Amino acid sequence: MSLVVNTNVSSLTAQRGLPYPLMREIFSRFENSEPEPKGELNHVNAYTLVVAVALSAQATDKGVNKATEALFKTVDTPQKMLDLGEDGLIAHIKTIGLYKTKARNVMKMAQILLEEFGGEVPNSRAALQSLPGVGRKTANVVLNMWWQQPAQAVDTHIFRVGNRAGIAPGKTVDQVERAIEDNVPADFQLHAHHWLILHGRYICVARKPKCRACIISDLCQFEEKTQ
Repeated sequence: MSLVVNTNVSSLTAQRGLPYPLMREIFSRFENSEPEPKGELNHVNAYTLVVAVALSAQATDKGVNKATEALFKTVDTPQKMLDLGEDGLIAHIKTIGLYKTKARNVMKMAQILLEEFGGEVPNSRAALQSLPGVGRKTANVVLNMWWQQPAQAVDTHIFRVGNRAGIAPGKTVDQVERAIEDNVPADFQLHAHHWLILHGRYICVARKPKCRACIISDLCQFEEKTQ
């Protein structure tokens, strides 16, 4: 049974985040709908995950998965990536946007992982962000998906849903990330990132959001709901 909550929030409250009971109800519904949400980037270990996420910048997960399907069957360590070489990598990822720059970064990353981290992917945000092509969002994805840390990787979907629904309002990616950390109850933090991404990718889409199919439509602060 769904909790009865007061959905009437002031504009000031909406700017700061929704009331705690409302946030619990929203994420309870997400959890009931998808108890164990998963990321959609294919990978076989921490190294292939960080490579896949780095390749996904300005690209779709579907496009990255297609490009890495054959690659990750034989290349799953930094040393194997160096052995493949930049030209060999480009042959696999040339369908992805900015593939030349990404190939250079992946090669530099492999070299640094071998020289500075013993061939292992580090599991601190700072160490991850020291790698070429790895920003805060990529680091947070890896921390969340591989090491099960409640890190919030804010992409365009989370940014949209956070502001549109009032779940995590903010004018910048950093503000939205902080709003999620501050306002989402602790027991929902681990999967919050994937629930919001999937909701934005398939339901709360940029144009003509599918409000009739939305499980939080009655709690959402978006005033221009579609039918």
